[in-house]
Amino acid sequence: MQNLIEQFQKQVRAGRPLRIRGGGTKDWYGQRLDGDILDTRDHAGIVDYEPTELVITARCGTPLAGIEAVLAERGQMLAFEPPHFGTGATIGGVIASGLSGPRRANAGAVRDFVLGCKLLDGKGDVLSFGGQVMKNVAGYDVSRLLAGSLGTLGLLLEVSVKVLPRAPREATLVFGGVNEIDAIRNLNEWAGQPLPISASCWHDGMLALRLSGANAAVDNAIRTLGGEVMPDCARFWASLREQQHAFFEGDMPLWRLSVPSTVGAIVLGSPQLIEWGGAQRWLRAPGDAAERIRATVAACGGHATLFRGGDKSVGVFQPLAPAIARIHARLKTGFDPAGVFNPGRMF
Repeated sequence: MQNLIEQFQKQVRAGRPLRIRGGGTKDWYGQRLDGDILDTRDHAGIVDYEPTELVITARCGTPLAGIEAVLAERGQMLAFEPPHFGTGATIGGVIASGLSGPRRANAGAVRDFVLGCKLLDGKGDVLSFGGQVMKNVAGYDVSRLLAGSLGTLGLLLEVSVKVLPRAPREATLVFGGVNEIDAIRNLNEWAGQPLPISASCWHDGMLALRLSGANAAVDNAIRTLGGEVMPDCARFWASLREQQHAFFEGDMPLWRLSVPSTVGAIVLGSPQLIEWGGAQRWLRAPGDAAERIRATVAACGGHATLFRGGDKSVGVFQPLAPAIARIHARLKTGFDPAGVFNPGRMF
């Protein structure tokens, strides 16, 4: 930790911004990369892990793969299924990016599992927020605010994350010949039933539904829903999480549409893949369609992010409403008054 603080102090004295970087597996995500690299990988290691308490505390540079391996040995997992997007992903990058995998709609987002953290702010102070138990972080807390902040509020030094037991059994059902409208309707109807759903995906007429839970619950759901059981389903869901599915291939810009799950088919004239029970929709469309895409999605009560590729001058993230933009500016000024950390990464 001291080495990171000394690097920060040196940059402040020189009047130069810092670009926080762990494994660099998400360098492509966000608006732009500015500043000298502050490498977090030496600040690594699991500080505390108590399986019976369902919480793990680790330093920011700890490899995500290592954390997942330790949890797997005790039959536990990071329930939000964070994507790696390459070798070397770190837990700090997981929290800073705020990205969740296929299980997010049924288990919760990254921020829902953040219990506490230590943060180096732009004034050089090491701040602690939250704790290691849920009673310390009920409601709004700064530790959760850091999830998805892309390192713009400070350097996350250490984080405590809630973990969950792995389900005894998982199975994936496949339904062929399902159009987009029927898929969205089915997913919303199933979400209102006592079914052990842990992930869903629709693309090109195929609807996949992952079930996770006790053997009896999964068996009963299979009998109730029908469909065909997918062999080797773990590989399929991993391909979605890591965006290695065929849909994500090619150079066409990738848009992430976040909308209420009940919104019907969004007609934008380009291929789509639907996850999270209808709440997350991936779109392949030219970057010059940004205005039309965002206007259409906003009319549905959602927002659109230029996730990969394309011309970032159109803005990677949906423009904030004026009131929210003012709050964001005050937060940035409060935590990082000199604008040292990751300037320009978000807006």
